[in-house]
Amino acid sequence: MVKKEIADYIRSWQFIILLLITALTFFASMYVAMSNINAAVSNTKDPDHLLVYLKLLTITDGSLPPFHVFLSFLGPLLGISLGFNAINSEQESGTLIRVMAQPVYRDNLLLSKFISVNILLSAIFATLALLMVGSGLLITGAPIEFEESIRIFSYVILCVFYVGFWFSLSIIFSVRFKQAATAAIASIGFWLFFTIFYNIIINMVSKVIIPKSSLFSQQQHAWVKALFHMAPNQLYNDATTTLLMPKVRSLGPMSMEQMAGAIPNSLPIRDSLLMVWPQVSGLISATIVCFALAYYFFMRKEIKC
Repeated sequence: MVKKEIADYIRSWQFIILLLITALTFFASMYVAMSNINAAVSNTKDPDHLLVYLKLLTITDGSLPPFHVFLSFLGPLLGISLGFNAINSEQESGTLIRVMAQPVYRDNLLLSKFISVNILLSAIFATLALLMVGSGLLITGAPIEFEESIRIFSYVILCVFYVGFWFSLSIIFSVRFKQAATAAIASIGFWLFFTIFYNIIINMVSKVIIPKSSLFSQQQHAWVKALFHMAPNQLYNDATTTLLMPKVRSLGPMSMEQMAGAIPNSLPIRDSLLMVWPQVSGLISATIVCFALAYYFFMRKEIKC
């Protein structure tokens, strides 16, 4: 069933179009990065200036954002487009009842879709990462460091979970709504909510609950900052910033006492992974919860001819 789902996704026009869009944005970002790599490497004030391959994913001249910023917008669209019609389209076409008439377990259908999408996403992002490393070797000739390879590999895994979260969320609406258009609108609505309106609502609520003259504003603002960092796109941005920029030592504001005596140096990979573990575990947990809800709704769904 996994092979069948992978073949169906590869042959579909929506997957081909999204793959082309992702590839075009990747090559455009790589072109901008390659054009500015000499200036980035020669900047000795930057503690990460010798990490060439991480610079290829993060530097820009302002004309185009780097690839990880592009992916924060394209990732949700990629996951939603793969999942919003995964169940209801088969139900409308009549193939779902035919599959359920075969001697297969019902949950195998949903599991095969989830596994096949994760395999495709892993192949796509791993291929893009290898293309980036290969082009960097051809143009710069600089060997890749072991720490750079670990950071890039961790970034690929993070991208798979990030897109997998939006796929799991769209699967819920695909199971709950019979019309694919309704499921797509609901999924895009959730994406717009977390991208645009979530921060606005948190700001409005914090201004009402926490007055500026409060004596305990420092302690009470901690939970407001925690709410800001609970959005899926913010979790992804925080994790990618720390993984691809080793000079980042904190995800929040630092006091003068903490900055005093700090050596401007890159963090080792172990410390960066420890710093982003809450964000990574949050994305993994959100993906598991969304898929568990989709699994629950699908198992209780009544399938008719």
